[in-house]
Amino acid sequence: MIKTILVDDERLAREELKKMLADYKQIKVVDEAANADEALEKIDQHKPDLVFLDIQMPGKTGLDMLEDLIDVPQVIFATAYDEYALKAFEVNALDYLVKPIEPERLKSAVDKAIDNIYLKRNQVPAAADARLGVQHQVFVKDGENCWFVKLADVRMFESVGNYVRIHFGENRPLIHKSLNGLSDRLNEDDFFRANRQQIINIHWIEEIQQWFSGGLLVTLRGGEKVELSRRQAAKFRDLKSL
Repeated sequence: MIKTILVDDERLAREELKKMLADYKQIKVVDEAANADEALEKIDQHKPDLVFLDIQMPGKTGLDMLEDLIDVPQVIFATAYDEYALKAFEVNALDYLVKPIEPERLKSAVDKAIDNIYLKRNQVPAAADARLGVQHQVFVKDGENCWFVKLADVRMFESVGNYVRIHFGENRPLIHKSLNGLSDRLNEDDFFRANRQQIINIHWIEEIQQWFSGGLLVTLRGGEKVELSRRQAAKFRDLKSL
C-alpha cells in the first residue's frame, strides 16, 4: 500500500483528485492538507510515500514547503501552472499534472509513482537507519532553481558562511542550513565529517593519500580534494579499518 497525502488549498480540487485516485487499489489517501504548514505536520505524522502537491497556495508555496522537509517523499505536482512554467523551475519531480487533471495523465503519473516507490522499498532494508542515507532524497532550492536530489548523488556538503554548498553533478547550489545540523541528520555509514568545513559521501571516494601531520587527502570522483585533519583521519581509519 502506498500512503498518500493530498496538499491543495482548494477543497474541491482535493475531493476530485481523491475520487480519481479511488480507482487505484495500491494508493491509500491517508490525509489531506489545505496549506503548507498543515501539510508539514501531516507529512511528519504519516511519513507518506507519495504527496500530490499544489505549487501556488496562500502563505508558503508548495516549493517553500518542500524546503522545510528533511526527508522528502515522492512528489507529483498537481497545479494550474502550464508545462513551460514548470520547466522553468528545473524541478525533476516524479511528475506533474496540470489542472484540470486528465485521467490518462493521472494514470501515467501514478504508474510511475508505483514503480519508483516499490523499487525504493526493495532497495532499502526494513530496519533502515533513522538518519538520512543514500537511499533518501532531499529538496534543494537556490534562487529560482530547484532540484529533488538523491543523496546517493551528493559528493560533498561544504560550509560557506551561514550556508551550505551541495556538490552534485555539475551543480553547486547554496542552502541556508548549518553544516553541524546536517551532520547530525546524516547516516555515518554514508557520510563522513572530514573537517570543520566539509562532509563527504564515502561512496564517492576515488583515492586516499597520506597527508601532512598524520592527516589524509581524499580525492572524490567529482575531482574535489578534501583534507582530513589528524583527528578525523584517525577516526576515519577506525571506521574503515585503514
